[in-house]
Amino acid sequence: MNRPRNDNFLRALLRQPTDYTPVWLMRQAGRYLPEYGETRKRAGSFLQLCKSPAFSCEVTLQPLARYRLDAAILFSDILTVPDAMGLGLYFSESEGPRFERPLREEWAIRDLAVPDPGEHLRYVMDAVAEIRRALAGAVPLIGFAGSPFTLACYMVEGGAGNEFARIRTMLHERPDLVHRILSINAEAVIRYLNAQIESGAQAVMLFDSWGGCLSAAAYREFSLAYTQRVVAGLLREKDGQRVPSIVFARGGGPWLEAIAACGCDALGLDWTIDIGAARRRVGEQVALQGNLDPCALLASPEAIVREARAVLDSFGPSDTGHVFNLGHGVPRFTPPEHVAVLVDEVHDYSGRRRGK
Repeated sequence: MNRPRNDNFLRALLRQPTDYTPVWLMRQAGRYLPEYGETRKRAGSFLQLCKSPAFSCEVTLQPLARYRLDAAILFSDILTVPDAMGLGLYFSESEGPRFERPLREEWAIRDLAVPDPGEHLRYVMDAVAEIRRALAGAVPLIGFAGSPFTLACYMVEGGAGNEFARIRTMLHERPDLVHRILSINAEAVIRYLNAQIESGAQAVMLFDSWGGCLSAAAYREFSLAYTQRVVAGLLREKDGQRVPSIVFARGGGPWLEAIAACGCDALGLDWTIDIGAARRRVGEQVALQGNLDPCALLASPEAIVREARAVLDSFGPSDTGHVFNLGHGVPRFTPPEHVAVLVDEVHDYSGRRRGK
C-alpha cells in the first residue's frame, strides 16, 4: 500500500504535522453535482449505482475533478451489509431506504448470520480496488460502514426514521434480542471493513448516525460497546502503512470522552458542538474531524468563508490533528461552486496561519 502523493489527510488523522488543514466532505459525491445525476440516470437506480464497481468509481472521482479535496471516499451505502444478510434492501423515491424483510420476529433474529464480504459484498471490494487504481496514488481512499447500532435501527424499523421507536422499545423489552443483532452486526462490520482495507482502503470510517437517540446508559451498552468492539477488530496496518480509523458519532456530544477512548484514531463531530470545546475535552487522545454546519453551504460565499474560518479558529493554533469536514453530509441543493469556495478557503486560510 504505497503512500499517496498528497498524504495530508492521513497525517492529520495520525496527529502528524501538515502544511494546511486537509479537507474532505461527507457526501462529497452525490446529488448536488449535475454529473452525479447523469451517472445515476445511466445506472438506472441508486442501488444499481452502488452495485456497479464502474459506476461507483466514476461517482467517487467526480468531486475530485472539481475540487482540491484531500481524500476520496468510496461511493456506496451503509445498508449494503444488512442487504447482504438477506433483508431485501430497496429504495423508495418518497421514503428512502426500505427493507422487504425487517427484523420483527424472534426466529428471524436468531437466524441472522454474518455475510462473507468476499462473496456477498464482492461488488464493494471490486469498487474499492478499481477506485484505488483510478486514483493512481493522488489522494487516500476512505472505506466506511455503519455502526452496529445504526444498522440495527434500519434493520428493525424497516427503513429510515427519526425516533426509531421499535428498536428503542425492544432494547427495554428484549435486550437479549438487540444484543444478538448487535453482535452479528459487529462481526459483519469488522469483516467488511477489513475486506475493504485488504482491497485498498487507506483509512476507514464508522458512521454511528443514530446512537445519539439513546439515553446515556443505553448509548454505552447498545452503541458504544459495539463500536469499541469493531474498532478493536480492525486491521491497523497494511503493507507497512498505518490504516487510521474514524468514528463519526452524530449526536455524540454528551459522550465525547468515552468515544475518544474507544480506540479510534479520530473522532468525527457533528455541528452541534464547538470544535474547540471538543478539543479541550479529549485533549491529544484523538484527532478531530469536522464540523461546519452543512447548511452553511446554502448561504452566500461570504458567509461560507466566515464560518469556515470560525471552525478553524475555534480548533486553535496547531499544524496537526484536524481534518476539516461538515458536521454531516453536503445538502442536496448546495450550489457546486459553494463547495469550491469552502475547500479553497480551508486550504488557503489554514496554510496562511502556518506561514505556508
